Amino acid sequence: MSSDNKTSPLDPQDWDAFRSEAHAFLDACMDQMQNARDYPWQPVPEEVKERFAIGTQNASVTERLKSDVLPYGCGSPHPQFWGWVQGTGLASGFLSEMANVVTNINCGGRDHGAVYMERAVIDWTRQQMGFPETASGVLVTGTSQATVIAFAAARLRALGANVRKTGQGDVRLVAYASGGVHNASKKAIELLGIGSDNLRLVPTVDGQMDVSALAGMVAEDHASGAKPFLVVGNAGTVDIGAFDDLNLLADAAENLDLWLHVDGAFGAWTRIAEAPYRCLTDGIERADSIALDYHKWMYVNYDCGCVLIRDEDEHRAAFAARPAYLQGGARGLSGGDPWFCDYGIDLSRGNRALKVWTALETYGIDAFSQAITGNCHLAAYMASQVGSAQNMRVVAPVASNVCVFTADETLAADAQSDLNQRISEDLQENGEAVFSTTLVDGVKVLRAAITNHRTHQTDIDAALAAVMKARG
Repeated sequence: MSSDNKTSPLDPQDWDAFRSEAHAFLDACMDQMQNARDYPWQPVPEEVKERFAIGTQNASVTERLKSDVLPYGCGSPHPQFWGWVQGTGLASGFLSEMANVVTNINCGGRDHGAVYMERAVIDWTRQQMGFPETASGVLVTGTSQATVIAFAAARLRALGANVRKTGQGDVRLVAYASGGVHNASKKAIELLGIGSDNLRLVPTVDGQMDVSALAGMVAEDHASGAKPFLVVGNAGTVDIGAFDDLNLLADAAENLDLWLHVDGAFGAWTRIAEAPYRCLTDGIERADSIALDYHKWMYVNYDCGCVLIRDEDEHRAAFAARPAYLQGGARGLSGGDPWFCDYGIDLSRGNRALKVWTALETYGIDAFSQAITGNCHLAAYMASQVGSAQNMRVVAPVASNVCVFTADETLAADAQSDLNQRISEDLQENGEAVFSTTLVDGVKVLRAAITNHRTHQTDIDAALAAVMKARG
């Protein structure tokens, strides 16, 4: 290539043509989001899978995006998608993602606008959760990563700062959680070298952790020479949406000298819901750490989670590490202390805050409050309709936005499991609705986790009618 050719082979060779092509593709994307109801999940055909092989196709990238990518997402924007706990994405994401592409920011640190935006998003989140001004936080991929960060800070409190250099040695740390705890807690315990055998499951009473049983288990572990250090409270279990009594758990954690971590992946956002759902997370402000996701019940585009930690000194002490090439400066781009790389695992970090900030500035907090409250009302409505249907039964109380039910309670347990599994697969494949499944009392049941701002009552009616039709 000639040295005076200023066009890189990695830039469009014809910007006008690229601009026109990109505008047309943006319209196609907006059309699909605007008409999300017309785009349920569908299986990916074998010929499409084969076309993903690199360098095998001659069609333009935008044409392939329209034919092979847009139709075959997971389907979460569809108003009858309630599988697992997956958010819908927002139209404001078009704006934030375009700005992200142009600025291409590394938010590990340094002095630029995205750093201040992330601080603002964290501060707003801190206020919603009732944490003090002295608290800190960092945006992460999701609650799984947030949990690792929180547990690392809890371990540092228990063993001191030298644990980063020497490890925990012969000390047997023990953590506690109820049986409904998310697998992220188990993974975090394993990743930190504590071992999942040392995550003890505490019995529950009416879906909430039994604090008397917790106290007995802590005493037992102290007597055996172990060091209890952490208890996990649930703000919405993934299976049935149960909430611990967080005030009761905070009292117990204080009395037992345990770090209280709240898994609020989706349920923490009841803090901005209307009554009576807001009270489900009363006491969350007393936690030592909270893990939550914006890409679930705040509906923003994947991925974006957050960890909040009450004591910034403990948070930073667990992660800060600056080699010479990362030393900050008094001014210039190398300024901007504190850097977010000192509060988590990643040095290279995208600008996740932008999608949250854009959504809040576009729609306002009241819109999110109404959407979250509306999802709870719809889960309650679903439960009422299931309860009035012949042979169908809700198998766990609906606390917020999760409704769990069986399609035919008259069948034996194995037959119920087979039926519910078949119904979930049939409805997914024919595009009528996406339910996930879970186990309750040994029976595989249908589960709707409504974190979908596009869902209406008519969608509930249509989906339940499809369940009854599929049941036969």
